[in-house]
Amino acid sequence: MPPIPLRETSSADDDRLRVLVAAIREESIRAAGVHASLVRLRAEALQIALDEIARSRSRTTREREMPVRSLALEIAVATQSHDLTVQRELSDAHTLTEKFAATVDALEEGRIGVRHAQAILETGIVLDDDATRAGWEQVVLARAERDSPGRVRAFGRELAESVHPVGMTVRHARAAVTRGVSVRDLADGMAELSVILPATVAYGIRDRLKRQAAAIRAAAVEAEGDGTAAAEAPTPRVHAPEAPAPRIQAPEAAEGRMRTHETSAGAIGPTRNAGPSDTRTLAQIGADVCADLLLTATPAVDPTDDSVCPGGLGAIRGHVQVTVPVLTLLGCTDAGASIDGLTPIDPDTARRLAAQAPGWDRILCDPVTGSVLEVDRYAPTTSQRRFLAARDRHCRAPGCRAPIVRCQIDHNHEAHEGGPTRLDNLCHLCVRHHTLKTETEWTVTQESDGTLRFRSPLGQEHRERVPSRVVFVPDADPPPF
Repeated sequence: MPPIPLRETSSADDDRLRVLVAAIREESIRAAGVHASLVRLRAEALQIALDEIARSRSRTTREREMPVRSLALEIAVATQSHDLTVQRELSDAHTLTEKFAATVDALEEGRIGVRHAQAILETGIVLDDDATRAGWEQVVLARAERDSPGRVRAFGRELAESVHPVGMTVRHARAAVTRGVSVRDLADGMAELSVILPATVAYGIRDRLKRQAAAIRAAAVEAEGDGTAAAEAPTPRVHAPEAPAPRIQAPEAAEGRMRTHETSAGAIGPTRNAGPSDTRTLAQIGADVCADLLLTATPAVDPTDDSVCPGGLGAIRGHVQVTVPVLTLLGCTDAGASIDGLTPIDPDTARRLAAQAPGWDRILCDPVTGSVLEVDRYAPTTSQRRFLAARDRHCRAPGCRAPIVRCQIDHNHEAHEGGPTRLDNLCHLCVRHHTLKTETEWTVTQESDGTLRFRSPLGQEHRERVPSRVVFVPDADPPPF
């Protein structure tokens, strides 16, 4: 039997596709050369800042970092970027030119792509000896010229492990210092929680969540009374932990099971049972169990006492700053709310959180621009702080999104220089940018509408307008579709 054709294209289409593939290849080579030029420019710029640090007589780490931070913000303003991103790019570029010169040459000539160069940088940086690293680079470069970035990364990491002069125990101890937790915003009111941990701990956590999810699924099958399905479902083996299990504080618990508020696969919430209407997948159950444990459990080891942390670590509850449009609160629109003025969340979650809020800020906004006009606190604290929090919503430095809870209130005209503590001289800056403004020649002035004018040591000017709010105006007319 002749093979079935997988596609139907004309010879003209094939000819055009050949031309396009060749053009894409040529443009990719050109883009690699442009990126290599950027690498060299960034490295040169960073070297000037490093030379300034070398000439400086400052002894504190913070003051020594200021030339690099200031340079990063200069470039960020010029390229509409975040200065932390720019600072990482500067560091990577300097490392590439100083330790992986052959890789930069190959990138400039178009023999490898940008992702190949990044893979070489990330896997080869662990090699401190110049001769060892140079030999490693030549072998990996030869592989990069004929293989994909993913394969080059795996090959480079394996080769680096085999030639590394320092034992795994020492390197693991160094790497363990990088432990941390971060959150990345996703679309549609979702976010990704990332935790950097030793591999054994991370895989152990994933295995425990999978086993607990399987147990919940098995309980749901049993509740349905389907003996066949229950018999076929594997019974998870639960191993007793060596350390005491965390104490779960469940205010709504009854007979060891939490009361269910939602059971659909799309509804997200840690408090639910494994009833017959539970249609969640194992992955969804695992995510819900993880959220439940992190939001309600108490660590097995609690070094605090009531003088430091009343009630212990288990008494600490997570807090988020939520902005809810009043029409959403009243159920008149499906428009979403936001966390910290940045991350969208769905209206049902917003209304549920609002119902549990101990206090309220009422914010009057301009109906056209969305700018804050007035703030009133039903249970007032400091009126200026409330107004600034409602107006600024996040750090006002160029490109920064740090939420209000991680910011400090800055006197644009410094208080010790006679600057008044008035709303037209105050704004929120995160610690990084507040320190940069204080320790370097960056200056900030404020216009009457709250717009900030940043002026850099090199003379650049940047106007940072007040964060606007999206305003939804009800319309009685039917939709045009």
